[in-house]
Amino acid sequence: MKKVSMLLIGCFLQILSIAQTNVSSKNWHWKDYKKDTVHGISLYQAYEFLSKTEKKSTPIIVAILDGGIDTNHLELKNKLWVNQKEIPNNGIDDDNNGFVDDIHGWNFLGGKDGRNIDKAADEKSRIYHTYKSQFESITDSTRLKTALQKKLYQTWKQAAAALAFSNQDAANLQYIKMARNALQRLGKVISREMNDSNFTIQNLETFQPVGRITLEAKMAYIKSVQIIGIEKETPYAEMMDDLNEYIEGKEKSSMAKLTPPENIRAEIIKDHYEDLFDNHYGNNDIMGPNSKHGTHVAGLVASIPDSDWQISKLYPSIQIMGVRVVPDGDEYDKDIALGIRYAVDNGAKIINMSFGKSFSPEQPWVDSAIRYAAKKDVLLIHSAGNEFYDLDNIQVYPNPYSSTFQDTAKNVLTVAASSDLFINGSLLTDFSNFGPKIVDVLSPGNKIYSTFPGATNHGYLQGTSMSAPIVSHIAALIRSYYPPLTAIEVKKIIMQSVWKPVNHNESFSIPQKVENKKLQEIAFAGGIVNAANALIMANEYIQKNKSLLKVKKVSSPK
Repeated sequence: MKKVSMLLIGCFLQILSIAQTNVSSKNWHWKDYKKDTVHGISLYQAYEFLSKTEKKSTPIIVAILDGGIDTNHLELKNKLWVNQKEIPNNGIDDDNNGFVDDIHGWNFLGGKDGRNIDKAADEKSRIYHTYKSQFESITDSTRLKTALQKKLYQTWKQAAAALAFSNQDAANLQYIKMARNALQRLGKVISREMNDSNFTIQNLETFQPVGRITLEAKMAYIKSVQIIGIEKETPYAEMMDDLNEYIEGKEKSSMAKLTPPENIRAEIIKDHYEDLFDNHYGNNDIMGPNSKHGTHVAGLVASIPDSDWQISKLYPSIQIMGVRVVPDGDEYDKDIALGIRYAVDNGAKIINMSFGKSFSPEQPWVDSAIRYAAKKDVLLIHSAGNEFYDLDNIQVYPNPYSSTFQDTAKNVLTVAASSDLFINGSLLTDFSNFGPKIVDVLSPGNKIYSTFPGATNHGYLQGTSMSAPIVSHIAALIRSYYPPLTAIEVKKIIMQSVWKPVNHNESFSIPQKVENKKLQEIAFAGGIVNAANALIMANEYIQKNKSLLKVKKVSSPK
């Protein structure tokens, strides 16, 4: 959140989940523009195309590097990757890969005693306090002797600036706390008479209070929610949880320069963080203490069909591998690097990475892992981020460009979030990062329906974190039905098959911001991913290159 206003709350909505919504928006991201006038990915049409071919699905492993996956969800549990070389729960590393009982993946945020890191500090706080004693008295960087020292000093200064908590930040926090307190008081009055502690504005609008106090509370609540811009479908209890979580985070930020972050990694994981070769820490609990985000992402990778959509014979043989590397807070570079390598070494051909941060002190470790994945023909699909940054000018990490290797990884597909007119009046969102030098494609990311923790739970989230796994499902479709295609070829097909407006110069409004942008100003491909177009293009590519693909198959290592 950057400003306390309608814009602030609008940005906040990217992390709010929506438990109920109009039926027309459920799975809107699957729909087709020509048929439904909705800018989805034409998933129904993709399966219709497959039904006309004689192609058969081959197994494809998709690794999800995230905060955890609910392995008990009824729609996900049968789609989890199973390490056939490992005997479950015998406490022995049967396949000798260094990870004991890694049946469905691995948790790099866990301890040998079963404990897990839940919340972690942001990277800028870790950097600032790590080097504070070394650099706080430095006023002239020219006095530093080595290039490494100078680089560290500049990074430290940037972290210090990012940690600054201004008077405006304090005022914004106070505003949100006042709004939270008011909504909490009003909500308690309303829920007592409604006998519902998880009501939404939609429920409230049809509710007729008996008492005058409840009636006044109802009107004040509706008006307050409208003023700050929270969606009608947001349930009261969940809204309060998210507001409390936001306030707690901002209060910690206000003290970040004064209070060093707790070294929970040393307490729980007990690895030698500075040693990348100390790489067999963790445990096999891929769910972890907070699996909401990762479970939602997993459902989108699986793209589980609804009951009215019979595609059982066509559904790709997707196996979901869980790799827990993202806490509530900034991920550690070491975990990301090792998580990528773990996924690659255990057969993943697609890795979904719905995370990112502004500082990456051990970036070379991650860069090396990305290039290791490239050598093993693995496609990495990464969310662009939700800060409305121009990534052509502001760096976030992981980044396809490496200053260490002096090149750009070709096996990384970076995804921005698109929307639709019926949701917010535009094809664009007010939160997605953009920039055609880094971002490759757009994909639906606004009010996206998927699995939530709990045996049968579902709900809505929004953000580029949702956009990336939608693309991962398309990539899995292609690699499952057209396995000869390489990671680079799949990336090119996804980019070249995007839906584009008839007028490529058409610009679209950015909600809550006084500006318009063309799609090619958001992403290099200048369009929204389209599953049907991608499969048709993949099929045509195979037909045109049969001889080349035969040569590739013969020469590929077994």
